[in-house]
Amino acid sequence: MLQGLQDLGSAYLSFMTPMTLLYGLGGAFVGLVMGILPGLSATLAIALLTTMTMSLDGNVAILVLICSYVGALYGGSRTAILLNIPGTAANAASCADGYALAQQGQAGRAIGIATSGAVTSTLLGVVFLATLTPLLANVALKFGAFEFFWLALFGVTLSGSIVGGDPLKGWMMGLVGLLLAQVGEESLYAYQRFTFGSEALAGGIGLIPALVGAFGLAEVLMALSDPIERKIHDLTDSVLPRWRDLIQYRWTVLRSGLIGVFTGLLPGVGEDAGAWVSYAAAKAVSKEREKFGKGSIDGLMAAETGDMSSVPGHLVPVLSLGVPGSAPSAVLMAAMIIHGVQPGPMLIVEHPQFIYHVVAMTTLASFAILLFGLFGVRPMLQVLKVPRNILMPIVFLLCAVGAFAVASRLFDIYVMVAIGIGAYFLRRRGYEMAPLVLGLVLGPLLDKSLRRGLVLSDGSLVPFFTRPISLVLATITIFMFLLYVPQFRRAVAGVGKTIARGARSALGRSGI
Repeated sequence: MLQGLQDLGSAYLSFMTPMTLLYGLGGAFVGLVMGILPGLSATLAIALLTTMTMSLDGNVAILVLICSYVGALYGGSRTAILLNIPGTAANAASCADGYALAQQGQAGRAIGIATSGAVTSTLLGVVFLATLTPLLANVALKFGAFEFFWLALFGVTLSGSIVGGDPLKGWMMGLVGLLLAQVGEESLYAYQRFTFGSEALAGGIGLIPALVGAFGLAEVLMALSDPIERKIHDLTDSVLPRWRDLIQYRWTVLRSGLIGVFTGLLPGVGEDAGAWVSYAAAKAVSKEREKFGKGSIDGLMAAETGDMSSVPGHLVPVLSLGVPGSAPSAVLMAAMIIHGVQPGPMLIVEHPQFIYHVVAMTTLASFAILLFGLFGVRPMLQVLKVPRNILMPIVFLLCAVGAFAVASRLFDIYVMVAIGIGAYFLRRRGYEMAPLVLGLVLGPLLDKSLRRGLVLSDGSLVPFFTRPISLVLATITIFMFLLYVPQFRRAVAGVGKTIARGARSALGRSGI
């Protein structure tokens, strides 16, 4: 316990330099801009900044990415309040009450509520990040090749629910990502697969070109193909957070913060789930239920607290198991790998200090959004006035430079353009790109673990199902997959209702 506190203190001190703090503020600023602009996202912010931080020290680079992640979710509340358009999917729950408050001339107060809820809930989530991640990582140290296979397969199974409402489309994109991960020389014997005699393909599909293509170029094409004129509400009142609101709704902050952390821990559940569940819980117990949807402070506080506290919650399974729970956390995990840190069970052995560094990074991110929330709201809203036909070509240029800069290969730009154009047409038909990236990231681990396991077992599949941890992971993976089958889901729901009725009957007979 004492050693952990010392490590945590050292992590905080290591980031207390002027340049490091400046990088963190810069990452939060870029994230805020991405969040403020409707159509852009935290996922795009992380993907673009990954290419721009390749020359930085690994810890500083990941600090920039985490700050941009937190900043984008926070920035998305601006357009939800002022335009009734969520800047990111996680801010959708904030639209009803936030926009209603803006229409009532309280746009500044609504932004202050979003700021106070975001900062306090992120700090609450940091506590759980610091305590739960080492515990879960120590359990995961017992994993071998057989367990890693099931863990990777479980992550790919989550592609059915990580974004969107159609599991089949998610699995199809996850499978495409797995196939792309097999291109190039395989890891055990350097045998070339799916290269078709091309020397350029022998190096495989680069993760950064795939990221910036799937999220950067595709976002540019989506934005340019669907321009929308928007009217921004003026800020006539103060945007400074009011302590009175925070104290009055302190139980909403605590309840929604815990809900957000819990939903973040669940693989495959995004930040928007934390916001909606928190909003529903607040409405169920609120004394001002009739105001929800018409300008409720309680509702807006719950929504913004729930989505922001889920960010530290998502980082727990990413760091300890290597399983992301949302699209931004999937791209963040890919960025960590690019910067030389492999999230998962071996992290606590190979980089034991890194967990505490992430805790410090997330704390600094929360203070960065507080600073911008206090002093940078009005100037940053000017970004909304930049015409998209000017902004999007700049984003495309950054995508091209980022794809080329990693290995200085023109082929990587071709990959970025090909994946970006393909992603654009797929997204127009309801296919999301986060499952593709998840498959691309987990593909090498799944392939390597399967073949190593077969080598160790002399070609037998039995150990994949008989080792205790493997059996548990296999059961969870198969159960998660079957939950997408309507008949099985209805049967599980029926069993749950039967058990609940039996429990209530037993309690009634006992007089409890």
